[in-house]
Amino acid sequence: MQDFAGKVAVITGAGSGFGREFARLGAQLRMKLVLADVQQDALEQVATELRAAGAEVLAERVDVSQGDQVDTLAQRSSDAFGAVHLLFNNAGVAAGGLVWEHTTKDWDWVLGVNLWGVIHGVRAFAPRMLAHGEEGHIVNTASVAGLLSPPLMGVYNVSKHAVVTLTETLYHDLRVANAKIGCSVLCPAFVPTGIHESQRNRPAALSENRAPTASQIAARRASEKAVTSGKISAATVAQMTFDAIRERRFYVITHPKILPSVELRLQDIVNQRNPSDPFSFKPEVSAKLGEEPPV
Repeated sequence: MQDFAGKVAVITGAGSGFGREFARLGAQLRMKLVLADVQQDALEQVATELRAAGAEVLAERVDVSQGDQVDTLAQRSSDAFGAVHLLFNNAGVAAGGLVWEHTTKDWDWVLGVNLWGVIHGVRAFAPRMLAHGEEGHIVNTASVAGLLSPPLMGVYNVSKHAVVTLTETLYHDLRVANAKIGCSVLCPAFVPTGIHESQRNRPAALSENRAPTASQIAARRASEKAVTSGKISAATVAQMTFDAIRERRFYVITHPKILPSVELRLQDIVNQRNPSDPFSFKPEVSAKLGEEPPV
């Protein structure tokens, strides 16, 4: 896609972080916007801001872990604006700790949003985008945690690795179908987005009424420190992503300094050796039990 003016973009997780910046940039490009988020007040704040700037906006409260709600979003998008051209499966949450300490509710919550949210988005929107026959693009938000396997991030790592392979497969399937639709997987590192505060939107039915473990406390502290001290803004990541859409570039790696760690992991696989420390090149960001997060 080269011309965004007048085209329709659907953005999940639009109330904050990357989603909010995708929406702002889409508005600047004179796109029509469908904004979805589970947090009503944040969603309405973004919608109000962009309407005041002259954008056409449909705002829908959506829990992307629920397939029927994503199906409804797809239908309402079509009813409001017709064809959808740009889809950002972006909603995400985070939880950390030793992998065996994650409860079933932890897995259900994180995989429900991070993985099933993307699955539902592709399932609900891709057939409609193919049917209208126009150029389009799908962006799935993963993470460098989808390219590495850092400790104390098990449930999050699993969700993001799955998004990476889902999107790689989507790329090949679109090619086999001779589709005019491209796709990209966004793999950012630490960016100030507020994801470390995602517990605020955890459903009551999936909440735990127990004190966090030492590993969960360590993971939360390290995540908060790393996210809030990120040097690249969400707005910059949004611009990088739109650049990738224009270039039909699949991998959107916002922090190229992470690539030696990715290469190290791949070399471990090729050489059939035990996994290397994913923080070998940046040990200061590693979270360890019983220690304060790095300064």
